[in-house]
Amino acid sequence: MCPVIDDGGGAPTDELTRLVERARVIAANSGREDLTARLDATMQRLAEPGVRVLIVGEFKQGKSLLVNALINAPVCPVDDDVATAVPTIVRHGTEPAATLVYADDGDGVDDANRAPLRRDVALDDLGDHVAERGNPGNEQRVLCAEVAVPRGLLATGLVLVDTPGVGGLGSAHAAGTIAELPMADAVLMVSDAAQEYSAPEIEFLRHAMKLCPNVACVLTKTDLYPHWRRIAELDRVHLTGAGITAPLFPVASTLRLRAAAAADQELNHESGFPALVGYLQGHVLDHAEQLARRSVAHDVQHAVEHLTISLHGELAVLRDPVHEQELIARLEAARARSQALKRSSARWQTGLNDGMTDLHSDIEYDVRDRTRLIIREADELIDSADPAQIAEQFDQWFQQRSAEAVAANFVWAHERTEWLAAQVSDYFADVGAGMPELHTAETAHVLDPVPPMPEVADDNTSFAGKVIIGMRGSYGGVLMFGLLTGLAGFALINPLSLGAGLVLGKRAYNEDRAAKLNRRRQDSKAGVRRQIDDVNLHVIKQAKDRLRQVHRLLRDHFLDVAGEMVRSLDDAIGAAQAAVRIGSDDRGRRITEITVALKQLDGLQRQASELSAAPAMAGTSAAATPAA
Repeated sequence: MCPVIDDGGGAPTDELTRLVERARVIAANSGREDLTARLDATMQRLAEPGVRVLIVGEFKQGKSLLVNALINAPVCPVDDDVATAVPTIVRHGTEPAATLVYADDGDGVDDANRAPLRRDVALDDLGDHVAERGNPGNEQRVLCAEVAVPRGLLATGLVLVDTPGVGGLGSAHAAGTIAELPMADAVLMVSDAAQEYSAPEIEFLRHAMKLCPNVACVLTKTDLYPHWRRIAELDRVHLTGAGITAPLFPVASTLRLRAAAAADQELNHESGFPALVGYLQGHVLDHAEQLARRSVAHDVQHAVEHLTISLHGELAVLRDPVHEQELIARLEAARARSQALKRSSARWQTGLNDGMTDLHSDIEYDVRDRTRLIIREADELIDSADPAQIAEQFDQWFQQRSAEAVAANFVWAHERTEWLAAQVSDYFADVGAGMPELHTAETAHVLDPVPPMPEVADDNTSFAGKVIIGMRGSYGGVLMFGLLTGLAGFALINPLSLGAGLVLGKRAYNEDRAAKLNRRRQDSKAGVRRQIDDVNLHVIKQAKDRLRQVHRLLRDHFLDVAGEMVRSLDDAIGAAQAAVRIGSDDRGRRITEITVALKQLDGLQRQASELSAAPAMAGTSAAATPAA
């Protein structure tokens, strides 16, 4: 392992955990198993912190070396002829370790719930499994590699994901990467200083900005290209022109590693990494912590609100027994409204079902509309050239356009599902349902089952074959003009008949060549349509699978919310009815008990509000001196 540049980091605060634990104890003592289960899920989220940062970009842009330089550890294989084949997930650990995760093919029985296979390997041998040289085409079928290293930057919960090069950000691999973006807390788009941003890179950044809350650009290899400042300026112009607000960080990974080896603060600053580390600590981590605080505060406040419903109802009856029937009637009316929300005929369920039906139809139409445009463009390209001569370029173009269509459809579908979730949550505005996280299944291999474009046969007619075609066409010309000139006393074969034969022979050859070219064009167009049918089949299937998951997620979430409200109101009605039967001697004691309990819950809710509003803890200075 290399010497360490300690960029700070420490143990996460325990305030949130203590807050949730207090709320959980109160819910358990109150017999509210539903609220206890919700708070248990909150505790589990806190126990497994992780701010997921995707490192994306084209092949050989320095992504793996960037990860190594960020944590100053050679966890990702790096070489001039080495490309990453599978994702490598780097997180904090007390000891260096590496684990390979494989898909379990199983026997077809309950494969959906089958856990992936895991195998520990030596960290030095990781390159034999995650790099293209040791695992070409991922023939080992590794899903990902997980690496743990003891680093201060990672101790705060930062998780770095070194993704395979996408081979052009308009490729099928890029479409899979885009499917991962909603699950990421931040994205670092990596491009080296050899050239300015390409159109696919700008389009990828547009999609990323819509799917991920934090997107930043990293310009690598500034130590290799003296003109990197000019490239950085051009990249910023491209970003501004595209309306992309992502910051750009020029860095030199090699200088960072040398700074660590020499404990050289000045060289570390020259590498550009302090600014990038400061962004990760001061923006990404702080933003994630703030979201975690708000999420925990919402869950605690939700539990407190439900716990106070029965106490307020009982206290109101104890203090005003004359109007107990009126108070109980209001509680029963509220319960009836909540029970109506649970019924399958509720307006929100109807709206959700109708919205999902419309969304299924709209997404299928969107896919077919985008691919129909690809067919038109493909027909124009095929008609303008010989398909056999442009086969390689055409195949690359087709793959890029297909991947762009898939990515755009995914982004649009994600935005529509979020909009639909917000529409449904409006029905629960009175009970504070909140929005669930719309994380769906893995879709990275949506285009993998699509077979490659069929090859178009070239015109391989030999010279002798071409001569025979010409002679076959010239035969009639020689014979016809020979007979006509024979009337004038010429021989059957004479200069005039031979000239006519040559003209007609060339015409026959050109017509044959045009007919073969037309057949190649028709075959190529038919191949494009078959390919588009395959793309539509797989993309629409994946889209519908995602929508079904979202449908179930939203349905279960809001049903749980309605069930919790019914349970709370049932408890409130029961407590109010029991309060009517309390004697005058015990009334004062019970009022005191409820008042104390409400003060405790009010303090808990106030603490949750303060934690939600409090700023996240600032990260340690990113310009720390490299430590040997």
